[in-house]
Amino acid sequence: MDTLVAELLFGGFFVLLLLGTPISVALGGAAMLAFLVLDKNPITLVQMAFTSVGSFPLMALPAFVLAGALMETAGISKRLVDIAESLAGPMTGGLGAATILACLFFGAISGSGPATTAAVGMLMIPAMTKRSYDKAYASALTASSGGLGIIIPPSIPMVIFGISAMGMTAPPEAIAQFGQFDSVSIPKLFVAGVIPGLLMASGLIVMNYIISRQKGYRGLSDSWSGKDLKVALRRGIWSMLAPVIILGGIYTGLFTPTESAIVAIFYTLFVGIFIHREVKFKAATAALRTTTWITGRVLLILFTATAFGRLLVETRMPAALAESLLSLTDSIHIIWLLIILFLLFVGMFMETLAAIMILVPVLLPIMFMMGADPTHVGIVLICALSIGFQTPPLGENIFVASGIGGESVERIVAKVWPFVLVSSFTVVLIAFFPQLSLWLPKLIGY
Repeated sequence: MDTLVAELLFGGFFVLLLLGTPISVALGGAAMLAFLVLDKNPITLVQMAFTSVGSFPLMALPAFVLAGALMETAGISKRLVDIAESLAGPMTGGLGAATILACLFFGAISGSGPATTAAVGMLMIPAMTKRSYDKAYASALTASSGGLGIIIPPSIPMVIFGISAMGMTAPPEAIAQFGQFDSVSIPKLFVAGVIPGLLMASGLIVMNYIISRQKGYRGLSDSWSGKDLKVALRRGIWSMLAPVIILGGIYTGLFTPTESAIVAIFYTLFVGIFIHREVKFKAATAALRTTTWITGRVLLILFTATAFGRLLVETRMPAALAESLLSLTDSIHIIWLLIILFLLFVGMFMETLAAIMILVPVLLPIMFMMGADPTHVGIVLICALSIGFQTPPLGENIFVASGIGGESVERIVAKVWPFVLVSSFTVVLIAFFPQLSLWLPKLIGY
């Protein structure tokens, strides 16, 4: 019966996807089919819907989406870009480096890959084009850098991973072999994402420097200007304070991630209305519409993916998959390579949030059996899936950058592969060296 249910789940899911149905419908339809075959009461699906979307940490999702949408309206993103440009200065490929730094700054506010790409790309793609950068390269670099938005905390995928993993415990045999595992929390995930996010950004900066030397992309100026940097910092001080207040409040325990998201909204409105005086009613209502659309879509996927994942666990498929993998090899490095390759493949075809909700019940039991810390697993999972924003055919950031720059998707894809390769190499480093993710949380006391 377990095999039949697994076949119904995945068979129904892929058939519905091939028919062109939205992923939430494909997940829900496959789950409902399995429920009917098992002769379960369909009202259970409604109960799952309530429990999956009724958690307090999930309130951070719409709040961070709204905060990110309002940041651009309030003029915060433009000032962050100005600071990034001043820091890049005469560096070869300086405008490309400024784009990466700007995505790093904005990612510390928005928590979304496409939102980061859109906010920074609107300013940086035209700027790079004016300085003789190839438009396809400028778009590819922005699309690749936008993926930092889900690694640098606060991160919407980290919130979803935390919610998905909170109820999961290690199997008794894993506890007997490795001892008790640390629990997963959203604040701990936020802290753990800082160093991996900086490593991913460093890899992109190095690759941009190598390509810029080959192409002759010069810096923004002949030398660094302390005066220009002071002006940019003075104009952008309120923008720089945003991630400090949001993350500082979480790390010091002053407020929870959910509360920090609300603080971010009110801080953005205060700066946009009273300091920068750039918030317009029409733009603010557009941000509300965007938030409503994104949140509704994510919550629908969350509900159907929860039902799908619950049935997977009941059929013991994750445990069976863990046993089969462990029978092939007992090397955690080989397991990590196989999982990263699998995640890179999944990221090409599936939305990040849906992939997290489907894969967490499958991957965590495997990694528990290998003795891996669940927080480290979450960071590697999110870093690997962030590359999916820049890889076709899904590649959301590519389409966003294409729409902004007016360059064809095909030409952007041709320029994006060096960044995909360096990002993939960085993910492997993060997977092989857990302390890159776990050192900072332990230092702070998580």
